[in-house]
Formats: sequence, C-alpha cells, structure tokens
Amino acid sequence: MSAFHVKFLTPNSFLNPVTGIISSTRLYANPSQTAVPAAPATQAPKEIAAERLEPRVEKRDGYYILKEKFRDGINPQEKVKVNGEPMKLFMENGIEELAKIPFEELDKSKDSKDDVDVRLKWLGLFHRRKHQYGRFMMRLKLPNGVTTSAQTRYLASVIKQYGEHGCADITTRQNWQIRGVTLPDAPAIIKGLKEVGLTSIQSGMDNVRNAVGNPLAGIDPHEIVDTRPYLDVLQQFITANSQGNPEYTNLPRKWNVCVIGSHDLYEHPHINDLAYMPATKNGRFGFNLLVGGFFSAKRCAEAIPLDAWVPEEDVVLVCGAILEAFRDLGFRGNRQKCRMMWLIDELGVEGFRSEVVKRMPQQALERASSEDLIDHKWERRDYFGVHPQKQEGLSFLGIHIPVGRLEADDMDQLARLADAYGSGELRLTVEQNIIIPNIENSKVEALLNEPLLKEKFLPEPPILMKGLVACTGNQFCGQAIIETKAQALKVTEEVERLVSVTRPIRMHWTGCPNTCGQVQVADIGFMGCMTKDENGKTVEGVDVYLGGRIGSDSHLGDIYKKGVPCKDLVPFVVDIMIEKFGAVRREREEGEE
Repeated sequence: MSAFHVKFLTPNSFLNPVTGIISSTRLYANPSQTAVPAAPATQAPKEIAAERLEPRVEKRDGYYILKEKFRDGINPQEKVKVNGEPMKLFMENGIEELAKIPFEELDKSKDSKDDVDVRLKWLGLFHRRKHQYGRFMMRLKLPNGVTTSAQTRYLASVIKQYGEHGCADITTRQNWQIRGVTLPDAPAIIKGLKEVGLTSIQSGMDNVRNAVGNPLAGIDPHEIVDTRPYLDVLQQFITANSQGNPEYTNLPRKWNVCVIGSHDLYEHPHINDLAYMPATKNGRFGFNLLVGGFFSAKRCAEAIPLDAWVPEEDVVLVCGAILEAFRDLGFRGNRQKCRMMWLIDELGVEGFRSEVVKRMPQQALERASSEDLIDHKWERRDYFGVHPQKQEGLSFLGIHIPVGRLEADDMDQLARLADAYGSGELRLTVEQNIIIPNIENSKVEALLNEPLLKEKFLPEPPILMKGLVACTGNQFCGQAIIETKAQALKVTEEVERLVSVTRPIRMHWTGCPNTCGQVQVADIGFMGCMTKDENGKTVEGVDVYLGGRIGSDSHLGDIYKKGVPCKDLVPFVVDIMIEKFGAVRREREEGEE
C-alpha cells in the first residue's frame, strides 16, 4: 500500500486551484505478476532540423495561438481558432452574450456562425445543424465514468424539458452526452452542472477527451490499482478544476488518455493517445507509457511503447509534457494527419521522447520497466450480473443499456436504484453499459426484482446483445451516413433468433468513417456507407470489418467486405457467425416464418 502524491507542473494563473501536492489517497498494487522481458534497445533518433522543433504556438493574453509564420496551409478549424479564441466563450462569459442573440441572427455573420458550429464545442456544445437545427448535443467530462444519483437526476431534468428532442447516450469514452439543448438555456445548464459537480468544458474538438479508467475501480477483488484518484487529478489538471485551462485547449487535434487498473484492460489502452500501464520499478509503483493510438477516417493505429516509466507521483507531469510536445509541434494542415501518431512518425519514437523529456521539469524520464503488472494471459471477465466486491458484504451489478440510449425517466429510475440499493453511485462503461456498485448482499434479490431490470435494462442480456455498441448515427449526427442504433438492435435480435453461439460476439456499429463506434476493435464491425442494391438502387449499407481484438493481444480488425446493403445484413451476419465464430443454426419452431 503506497501513499499517492501527485506533482503538478510549474504553477500558472490557470492552475491555481490544483497546484501543489495532493496526498492522503491510497492505492493498491499487486506486485506478484510475472515480469516481462525488457523493451528492445532504443533506436537512434532521427535527424530533425532545428527549425522543425520550434514551437508553432505562442502565448498571447493568456491563450495559445498559432504563430503567423506557421499559418500557411492550415485547415479550416485552425483558421477559426486564429480568428477567435474558443475558450473566451467560457472563461470570459462570451456564451452569456451569445445566448441572448436570436439564433437566426447568429447565422448572418461568419464569425457568430463559427461560434455556434465550431467554438462552442470547446464548451461541450455541438450544434446539430443538419438534423436538429437550433439544438445542441452536450458532452460531459466524467473521469473514470463515475457519476452520482444527484448528477444523473440533474441531467434527466435537463433533457425532460425538451420532450421528444431530449435523450441521453452513454459514449464509448465512458461518459454522458445529452441531447435537445437550446442555446438560450446553455448558460443556466452549465451553472447547474457545476452545482452538482459536473462540467462539459474542454470535452470536444481539439482538447483532451474524457479520461477513461477501470469501471470496477476500487471494488474489484482482482484489480491492480484503483484508477479513480489518477483520473480525478488528471481531470483537475487538464481543466484547472473545471475553470478552463488554455494550456491544453489549442491542440492540433483531439487527444485521448486512459489509466489501466485491471488485467482485463477494460480501458482499451491500444486506442488511446496516452495509456498508463501499471508496472513497478526497483520497488516503486508507477506506469509504463504507450502513446499514439487513434482512429480516423483515413488511418487507424495502435498505441506503441514510448520506452518510458514514471512513478505514480509523476502521472500529471508526464501528461503535461506529452501534451505540450503535441501542442507545440503537431501538424495543423490536413485534419486527417493531425493526430499525435503522425508527429511520432515524423520525429521517430526517440525523437518524440526527447521532446517530452525537454518539457519535463527535471528534463529526465526513466526508461520503461520490465516489471509489468498486467497478466497477459488473463481472460477478460464479463461484468454483467451480480459479482462480489473486495469489500465484504457488498456486491456490484452490471446492467445492459441497449446501445447506450436512455430517456429522462430511465435516468431517474437508475438514480433511484442507486440510492435505494447502493451508495448513490453509478459507473459508465466504454461498452455503453452501467454498473451499480456497493450493494448490500441482503438487498441484491430485491434489486433484481425491480421492474426496470426485468423489462428494459437486463443484468443478463441475450448473449449477442452483451457486446453490441453503436454510435449516435444519422438520427442526430450530421456526419453519420446511416442510422445505427435502431438497425444495430434489429439486426442483432434477428441474428440471435437464427443462430446459437457459445460466447459473446462483440459487434460495433459506426455511422461514418470517423468510427466513433470503434468498429476496428470489434469481432464484427459495421461502418456506414451508401451502396447499391441488387437493382442498382442507392441504399444505406455498411463496410464490414472482422478480426478486432481487445485485451493483451489487441489487434485492429481489417475490412472484410465493402458495401453490404443494410437490408441484406441478417443472412450475411448469420453466415459470418457460422463460418468464423462457430455459431449453429437454430431449429425453427413449426409454423415460424
């Protein structure tokens, strides 16, 4: 058992709430795992011209802005940032004035239209111009996916006022998105979020997205380390305690981070820009670092070792150094080539590592440890149903939320269950499901008999539903090519009626090549497209991916067949299930159509 002391980067005016040392948090590490071989000898760094290593941004009036000499060939989003600092809408209360202007008036000038369609994303507000003109999706920050009944009730109250336009989704980054929000209401909603301990700041566009951790953190008898304290301080650091932190709001592109806490790798480290992998070194607990994992329309890449280890107290320091290297040196031209891995490719791992080292307070970074704490032969566990916690007399319950979609009444009911049977806490997962922790064993039976868990959110869902994930789709998202959530449920239900399988088959749906539904990590992935049917008619379709794996032997799936019409998917998926996954056709009941 080790005390956890977090060191922060040099104080600045935006970090006053969290500078200094945070202590008294105790974490648990399991030092008994077999060590893995050390990383191979480091390669010599690439030869990089000195002028290439000049930072592209500079600080002016408290905000980072792209230097004039680096503005040739920049993408449209970068031009919007140059023309107006997005964070002023939050930090200087610009949203208050914006919300008073009639929406039709905002569309009359390019600058105010850019505020609505681009800059408000820094506040977590995404205008749904194509499908819900004048309405916004609001994305929250929810480190480690941990939320409370009070927070859930507040979000339910927000979406309830919007009637059929209001609903909520659990995302593949373990957080909430709420829908139907109107701009005049946004300032009051943001204040309400603060009152219940939530924030939407820095949750979209070129920012650090929600920090992901083990959904069973602190309650799992087999966990390596409780990820919650690390993610909480990372959130505090990155957002300056939700007050807004311009040090990290002008990144070249979005950036994802996770802290691994279990052998199950529920956090999907291989698809994050930075993944902290638990490891000891000379008797100290800390983390090896993976960097560069990402998805995009044109390229997907798995994270690679940085050949670096940090003690637990330097988790924040190294995060800041990596973000600064990316902020200072990353590409700002073609948006498809602006993620951090493109910078790592250019500089080489050693070159990128050296830039990180320059930005560490002591300009030092230890090499990776061979004392990996992750059991790479571990079989990933299913969290659905009732499971004992490490705390004697308590259990947690994993429940299935079909494709992550909830209505206001659903959220109110889940908050009630968390209060009545647990500790008033809910955990969100990257598979768009929910865990209720801290249930007294004597209350488990009564909880399982609740109508909500018998009729809608099942603790033991059908086997093919367990691994079903779907992005928003074109019901709300302007970039989605096809509808995803309803089709995902319908296809899965029909396939399950036709075949029997012995294990869950993870199926992910995404409406467009941006792959928010993470189809490349699925056993079977469906990426929306338009295609031709047998009569030459243009119809909704999918490109089908196969072979994605998660866990210690993670692998991104490959394209299997392009342009399958959605109406033909059921027999197509049935054949894949039989040929690739050992499924068996069910015998039809007599008279069944």
